[in-house]
Amino acid sequence: MADWEDPADAPRGRPDRKGGRVVVLLVLGLLVLFGGAYAAAHYAAGDKVPRGTTVAGVEIGGLAPDDAVAALQDGLTDLVGRPITAQVGDQEAQVDPAKAGLTVDYDASVAAAGGGASWSPSRLWHYYTDGADLDAVVEVDDGAMDKALDQVTEQLGTPPRDAGVVFRGTRIRTTSAVEGEAIDPETGREALVQAFLADDPVAEMPLVKTDPEVSDDDAQQFVDTFANPAVSGPVTLRFGKSPVVLRPGDYTRALNVVVEDGALTARVDTKKLQALVDEEVGEPGAPVDATVALVDGEPQVVPAKPGVTYDPEDVATALLSVVDQPAGKRTATVKSTVAEPDFTTRDARKLQITEKVSSFTTYFPYAEYRNVNIGRAAQLVNGTVLKPDEVFSLNDVVGERTRENGFTEGFIISNGIFKEDLGGGVSQMATTTFNAMFFAGLEDIEHKPHSFYIDRYPVGREATVAWPTVDLKFKNDTPYGVLIEAHVTPSTPTAQGVVTVSMWSTKYWNIGTKTGERYNFTSPATRVLDTDDCYPNTGYGGFDINVWRYFRKPGSTDVVRSEKFHTHYIPSDTVICK
Repeated sequence: MADWEDPADAPRGRPDRKGGRVVVLLVLGLLVLFGGAYAAAHYAAGDKVPRGTTVAGVEIGGLAPDDAVAALQDGLTDLVGRPITAQVGDQEAQVDPAKAGLTVDYDASVAAAGGGASWSPSRLWHYYTDGADLDAVVEVDDGAMDKALDQVTEQLGTPPRDAGVVFRGTRIRTTSAVEGEAIDPETGREALVQAFLADDPVAEMPLVKTDPEVSDDDAQQFVDTFANPAVSGPVTLRFGKSPVVLRPGDYTRALNVVVEDGALTARVDTKKLQALVDEEVGEPGAPVDATVALVDGEPQVVPAKPGVTYDPEDVATALLSVVDQPAGKRTATVKSTVAEPDFTTRDARKLQITEKVSSFTTYFPYAEYRNVNIGRAAQLVNGTVLKPDEVFSLNDVVGERTRENGFTEGFIISNGIFKEDLGGGVSQMATTTFNAMFFAGLEDIEHKPHSFYIDRYPVGREATVAWPTVDLKFKNDTPYGVLIEAHVTPSTPTAQGVVTVSMWSTKYWNIGTKTGERYNFTSPATRVLDTDDCYPNTGYGGFDINVWRYFRKPGSTDVVRSEKFHTHYIPSDTVICK
């Protein structure tokens, strides 16, 4: 019978080396097989986009990156060019994506979809199993987007209105601030990006409230600190020694209140201010003397104007520097070059032209040349101011009677008969002016009566003129200035013309007159003429006459002195034309 041994007691031997080698070889074989399959899968996937992938609805799965980019560009051509409809409530506006700075980054879109070579197991896994519907990568130009949203706000929103201040002469008007409504930049941007490549490119955008830069409180503060002081009194701008006083009702027309850097500020319209200042000063370098003129039928001093050369910007700066200052500090000096007038406003006031001291009227029959010539002479005489001791010359004031000076042909007296020449009829102005001078008590220097008497003139008190030899001259020998007013009412076929000349001054004389009897009568001759410029005439005789002028002080009956005027009229010959 055999003895059994416990296996635990059996001796231990070496492992079986042959079996181990088999296992190793098996593992190595598996690794080689797996590696080959992995390599084959890698090379099959390459850098292609995972299969089944779409970007913005365009299929690019299984394509190499360059091909995928091309396919994506081709597939999105229509989408990227469509306008986007920005919708606010029931209002719409169209947005050009390109102008809004919206573009597709095709390379980044392909890369984000998984295009590109990699040995990563996850990359192979995604390629074969993970195709998905993806959005394109959209780039946004911030500056262009902001402009596009601003345009949408302009069309569909309501801009806020700043509180404002406006000058209306010396009155101040304020307008209240109003909230606005605008597209919120972040919300609007997100909506446009989402709608860019969507099937229905509509971007819904809610409006948000926007505050104005200038509130009602800001406007009231501006009124208190600037506007009210600005209309509190006149401003004086000093040009050299010449002050120009500007009143609030005038200079506020040149003041504009604008919003700058979120605050109300006053700005000057330099052209309006310059026009206002130029009314008070003469042309650059050309001063204007003071004078006296009739305003609404009363004599008034017209102030002198210095000739001022200045920069309009300096005037604007000077005005702003004092316009909001209190009384006593509202004067500013303007850098300028000033030519002072010779005859100042003070000099004009010393003339004491305050009342009408004489007036005389004559009448003339209808003739269009008389309307033209007498009217033009009156226009030139009217407004003449004579200073004390100054001599009036009608020829100097009216000038040569030419067409360029506004005159036309009319009848004159030449060599005792009527002839036609430029300026015919001006003697009517001479006669009327002579009589106004006569009753103002001014000194007669030179006057010549007509050769023969014309019965529409006062006998012995009339004058004729002829350029340049025959003139009407008189001197203002009073201590006051004299303003001459001349007015003509034209004649018509049914009404006489009227000429009135008045002298304005301070009453210095009361004038009386006496007209003597006619004497030394002479008879007319008869002339027979065959010239082209012959005008027939029925003659009448000549005579001599004397007229006296008596000078009395106002309020007195005593004659201080008298003056005698002697006139010799020749006959007006009868003219027969052949």
